Amino acid sequence: MSDQKPSSAKPGDPAPSPQETPSDELAQRYAETLARVSAGSSRAWQGWLERQARGDFFTLPDPAVAAKSLARLGQQFMFHPQQAFELQRQLWQGYTALWQDTAQRLLGEASSPDHESAPRDRRFKGKGWEENLFFDALRQAYQLTAEQWLKGVHEVTEELDHDERVKVEFYAHQLIDALAPSNYATTNPEVIEATVRTGGANLLQGLANLMEDLSRGEGLLRIKQSDSAELTLGENLAVTPGKVIFQNDLMQLIQYAPATEEVDRRPLLIVPPWINKFYILDLTPQRSFIRWAVEQGITVFVISWVNPDKRYAEVAFDDYLTQGTLKAMDVVQEVTGEDTLNTIGYCIGGTLLACTLAHQAARGDDRVHSATFFTTLLDFSDVGPLEVFIDEEQIRNMEQHMERLGYLEGTHLANAFNLLQSADLIWGFVINNYLLGRDPKAFDLLYWNSDSTRMPKRMQSFYLRNMYLENRLAEPGGITLAGEAIDLSQVRIPTFFVATEKDHIAPWHSSYRGAHLLGKNPRFLLGGSGHIAGVINPADSPKYGYWTYGRLPKDPERWLASATHHPGSWWSEWRTWLKRHAGGQVPAREPGSSDYPPLEEAPGSYVRVRVDAPSDG
Repeated sequence: MSDQKPSSAKPGDPAPSPQETPSDELAQRYAETLARVSAGSSRAWQGWLERQARGDFFTLPDPAVAAKSLARLGQQFMFHPQQAFELQRQLWQGYTALWQDTAQRLLGEASSPDHESAPRDRRFKGKGWEENLFFDALRQAYQLTAEQWLKGVHEVTEELDHDERVKVEFYAHQLIDALAPSNYATTNPEVIEATVRTGGANLLQGLANLMEDLSRGEGLLRIKQSDSAELTLGENLAVTPGKVIFQNDLMQLIQYAPATEEVDRRPLLIVPPWINKFYILDLTPQRSFIRWAVEQGITVFVISWVNPDKRYAEVAFDDYLTQGTLKAMDVVQEVTGEDTLNTIGYCIGGTLLACTLAHQAARGDDRVHSATFFTTLLDFSDVGPLEVFIDEEQIRNMEQHMERLGYLEGTHLANAFNLLQSADLIWGFVINNYLLGRDPKAFDLLYWNSDSTRMPKRMQSFYLRNMYLENRLAEPGGITLAGEAIDLSQVRIPTFFVATEKDHIAPWHSSYRGAHLLGKNPRFLLGGSGHIAGVINPADSPKYGYWTYGRLPKDPERWLASATHHPGSWWSEWRTWLKRHAGGQVPAREPGSSDYPPLEEAPGSYVRVRVDAPSDG
């Protein structure tokens, strides 16, 4: 957006030096920023009062659990004074070596080769951390402290039971991340330089940004991660041509327009997660898996789930199966006239797809020819860092909260996921938005990350208890959906699993174990990076790479030791596999049919409903 005055900048832009700005314009800038601070703080306070009035004290993570875990850590150090003393000894030894090295450098002598206690991370990339001796020493002191602290925490918690130890270590890590000198105005050289240069305007603008984020969260902090003004669904996000050809209360079904004269006979149905929105697979055109699949000559259908409000409180996991996957398969078959189809499930969408396949196996429904699973958990015995948020006490608190609203707000889930990478997804934005007073840049992945969805009460409770807490999906007949006992071993179709090396949400070892639950040996592929970037790795990208190996021994590490590493994206590898299940070629299909005329243009209206808009329930 442009302003009427060419010299004016939008809120959040780095302020120029006061010496370079006319006094009247500078005064106007400060007045406008103060007005933003006042308006934002007023809205934040009003939101907090409204939250208190309705008795809404729920947050995820639960501050009581964090406090209890850190208190337990303090007790463990008291119970193990020898380890505490040794930690202090090693710290002082490290500080002494660091001080000696710093003194040598201060006198102009060369630094010792091993003066850095840890490799430099992204929080300390600025020149000030390297060129200024004081800040370089401060950085090293912090990294030394962090390394020794986390080592000490690990040692004194070894005797705790697994669940308690995981929580203690997680929140200890959060504490050390929060104490990084980069997070504070007086110990971050980049912030100091900006404060001097702008006469403190960066801090004032940062305060305005903070108040606006608090107002968006109704008194709770909801950090802005991407500039939404430059990204718009249907304009530069989710722009692959297609039509919504069916909808019910739970989902819209999109069919994409062909890009080739001939297509695979078997269409492809994608079942995305409903914890987030489907357009993670259709970001900007350069990063769109859906666009790429269409260009490969595949007739692509995707489910776009509704963003539920309180009217959906009693929607069950069963409903996502009957009114979601099964209904979508009915429509795909009727529109294309094909007896069989191929499928993809992503994250919880993959969990639902596996349940659907087991349900179909129980009823002799063989219309799905193949299934691909992106970063999917079927065995929930080890869910990685997410287990910090999942126990009987926290689920019960969540259920009580959902009982009042009818759903779990997507912001709570987003906060939990952000904590898994807090240095980047929380503190990086604290520095940029609040200390430097900048607006975040437009970034499609982070825009999507902030566009989270609500979870219906009944579905969410069932999912957390039966899968995360009790791991009943891994047991033959452990859960019953839509009248059928779910037994994954009865799924005997060709399957392809894609896991990612650094996945914090669906750890690859767990995804690997889940693949063994199916009744036919699947193809397994391990991509580089994490839950999102490892999947959204375009075919022409040289990044990350992937591993393949034909056999699937029980031990995932044994599989990895035998696997072959390939450079670049795994997309083409998957396409080669899918061609064997394409069923030949047919003339390209346009979206819809006489029975299912197009209802609206893709990406449809369901995906546009945001959790920060007022609920219509």
